[in-house]
Amino acid sequence: MSRAVRIVLASIGLTALLEAAPLELTLASYNIRYENNEDRAWRSWPDRLQRLVATIRRMNPDVLGVQEALNAQVADLRLSLTDYEFYGAGRDDGRKHGEYSGIFYRRQRLTLDPDDAGTFWLSDTPQQPGSMTWGNQIPRIATWLHLRDNNSGRGLTVFNTHWDHIHQGSREKSATLISQRIDARKHRDEPVALLGDFNSTEGNPAVDLLAGRSGGWSHALLDTYQALHAGVKARRTLHFWNNNKDGWAKVDHILVSKPCHIVSAEIGYPAARNHPASDHFPVFSRVRWP
Repeated sequence: MSRAVRIVLASIGLTALLEAAPLELTLASYNIRYENNEDRAWRSWPDRLQRLVATIRRMNPDVLGVQEALNAQVADLRLSLTDYEFYGAGRDDGRKHGEYSGIFYRRQRLTLDPDDAGTFWLSDTPQQPGSMTWGNQIPRIATWLHLRDNNSGRGLTVFNTHWDHIHQGSREKSATLISQRIDARKHRDEPVALLGDFNSTEGNPAVDLLAGRSGGWSHALLDTYQALHAGVKARRTLHFWNNNKDGWAKVDHILVSKPCHIVSAEIGYPAARNHPASDHFPVFSRVRWP
């Protein structure tokens, strides 16, 4: 539905048609691996950039959360993904230093509300850049933004995060803080999606709190992959450059608010014999909110 049609419908009082329109989007989460000078040959950032862009194009997301992206990597991706806008900040200073947990969104499809977007630190002082108080030795962050779908007129709040890889207490407190921020979001009557590298799998108390498997949160989200593939054991996303999908290490997740129809939920494996573009496989889901 075009913007002009929506304006006409609203002007003649047919806003119910707008409210009834479903919101269907493809969401993706991708830990792209920070640019590390020790990564050589096919693992180096210049060598894998185009493979990574090709992987994103195959997923064709409307919204993409990336983790571990340094400022120069964000710049490279923005030059390659010209049909997307980007929002995010470096975790060290809230500007350009340190890894981003940023969000790309399709420019022609979605419009950002600049007054409802930001970054917070996973700590007791979430508005203080670089803060760490929960046992993690490096800053951890979450980015959020509110988007308006230009087709349906529906709104969506998206969170993207990267949890600590060592400290379980930090992960559990991160889950609690994010659940509180989701509950306190500006548009609480609209859908919400949580993307990220949680550095923990299904069955971890931090993940299960958010996905409603442990109780304790009345607005628990729906785990899109688990909803469709509960019996799949080969679900690895963190593969340490081994390009191996076997095993339980699915640490990358897409969670969405209910009610929601999960059209598809996949792990983005590279084509046979191709080098992976990161030490993580991405995850992507097609979802529809009624």
